[in-house]
Amino acid sequence: MSVHTLGSIGEPGTIAASATHLTKKFGTFTAVDDVSFEIEQNKIYGFLGRNGAGKTTVMQMMTAQMRQSAGEVSVFDQHPWENAQALSNVCFVKESQKYPDDLKIKHAISHAAHILPQWDNDFAVELLRDFDLPTGRKIKKLSRGMTSALGIVIGLASRAPLTFFDEPYLGLDAVSRHLFYDRLLADYAEHPRTVVLSTHLIDEVSDLIEHVILIDKGKILLDADSDDLRESAFEITGPTRAVDSFASGHRTLHRTALGASARATIDGRLTDRQKSDGAAAGLTIEAVPLQQLIIERTTVEAQEKVS
Repeated sequence: MSVHTLGSIGEPGTIAASATHLTKKFGTFTAVDDVSFEIEQNKIYGFLGRNGAGKTTVMQMMTAQMRQSAGEVSVFDQHPWENAQALSNVCFVKESQKYPDDLKIKHAISHAAHILPQWDNDFAVELLRDFDLPTGRKIKKLSRGMTSALGIVIGLASRAPLTFFDEPYLGLDAVSRHLFYDRLLADYAEHPRTVVLSTHLIDEVSDLIEHVILIDKGKILLDADSDDLRESAFEITGPTRAVDSFASGHRTLHRTALGASARATIDGRLTDRQKSDGAAAGLTIEAVPLQQLIIERTTVEAQEKVS
């Protein structure tokens, strides 16, 4: 595993955080099971998986909000547990963030500005205006969507070298969610940093994320660059006999019949010759949407484990 010093923060290609054989047990239940991965600096990661897959537990261990049962966590080459120096470079926006009853939005912003070294207050004010958040209102009086928007403001304005967003959009309408995505992407382009976005809304974030880590039942199922993943499979549509003939030499992730036609998702990369042959056989060959590909891979691998 690559090792990098704190002095390398901000350099692309170096490691912002890593997990090595990370495990978390709650009694006899194993929530995270021997997980290992690395998070490079200056990338947007999609930490994907169904609800209850273990995403939040992993992030809590990586941000020292929960102690692991086994394995190691490293943040900018330091162990984060009870390590203020390492954690000063991290912002964790939790879906279930709790605030004191009398705390107002302006107090939460002031506290964030005090504890986050890279805080940009002008950006925070701009975001508060974008999401129409009344700074004098008590947080306990906010709707779920407004509370989520407050977390988004803090996460973006933190400009932390490593920022975790745990399902940050819950309660937000589609317009507000896309406002978050737009502001995240624009600010990331201007101020590169490492962002880990935990979500099960894969389709909405597919254009944002550069690297996919897919977790299911506490285990990593996929760990790949988004572009590589998109190129790792393709979808063919056409006459059933032609589809089945073409698919016979490949691993099929999914197949559906459409009258005299069929559609199949094929695991693997195509050569130019194969594309030409497929077109000559009357097949339409297309890329597979990231969400569809992840769902189909997860389903097939789960079935293969059972069998």
